[in-house]
Amino acid sequence: MTSPVGVPAPSDLAARLSAIDERIAEAARAAGRSPAEITRIVVTKFHPASLVRDLHALGVREVGENRQQELSAKVDELRELDLRWHFIGQGQTNKAGAIRRSADVVHSVDRERFADALHRAGADGDDVLDVLVQVNLTEDPARGGVAPSEAAALAEHVLALPSLRLRGVMAVAPLEEEPAAAFARLRVVSESVRSLEPDATWISAGMTGDFVEAIAIGATHLRIGSAITGPRPDRG
Repeated sequence: MTSPVGVPAPSDLAARLSAIDERIAEAARAAGRSPAEITRIVVTKFHPASLVRDLHALGVREVGENRQQELSAKVDELRELDLRWHFIGQGQTNKAGAIRRSADVVHSVDRERFADALHRAGADGDDVLDVLVQVNLTEDPARGGVAPSEAAALAEHVLALPSLRLRGVMAVAPLEEEPAAAFARLRVVSESVRSLEPDATWISAGMTGDFVEAIAIGATHLRIGSAITGPRPDRG
C-alpha cells in the first residue's frame, strides 16, 4: 500500500521511532537516569491525521501540536484512539476555550491572562487541565515564555486557579547559545517552581537537535518531530 504524499511509509516511521528511542535510552543512561523517567512526545505539526494513526499503531500515545486549529481537527478525527494530546504552541487568549477542549496538557502558559482564560474555559465536571509555565531563555521579549525571574510569580498565579494543575516548566533552547547552558538555567527555574509546588516536577525541554543535552539536565518530556515524522509537508 502506498502512503499518502508527505507521509512516511509505516516501515520508515517504525525505524525512525526505534532509532530515536535508542538514542533517548543511551542519553538517559549516560546521565545516570532511567529511560522510563522520560516521556517522548511526537510532534506532528502539518502532518495529516493518518500519520498519527500510524504512530498509534506503533505504540505512540503522546502527541504534540503547535496550532490550535490543527490540534482541534486531529482530536475530532481521532477521538477513538487513546492518545494524550499536548499543546506546545503559543496560546492566544481568544482560543483558550478551543485549546482546553482538545488538549490534555498545555505546555505554553506564559502569562497570567492566558492562564486565566484557560481556567475560565473549564466547565463544571471537566477534568483538571495539566499546564506548564513556559520560560523564555533568550533576551528577546518577543520570544514565547516568561522571563526566568518572573516564572515563580506566574507559577504562584497558576496554583491559585483550581481548574489548572501546575506540572512544571517548559522552554525552547535559543539558537544563538549552546543548549546545555540554556537548559541549565531552566533547571534552576524548575527548582524554584518546585519549591512552591513539589509535584511540579516536569521539565519539557529538548527537540530533535538538542534532546541529549536536555536529558542531561533532567528533562522529563521531549518534543520530537522531524527526526521521527520526516520533513513537514509543504504548506504552499
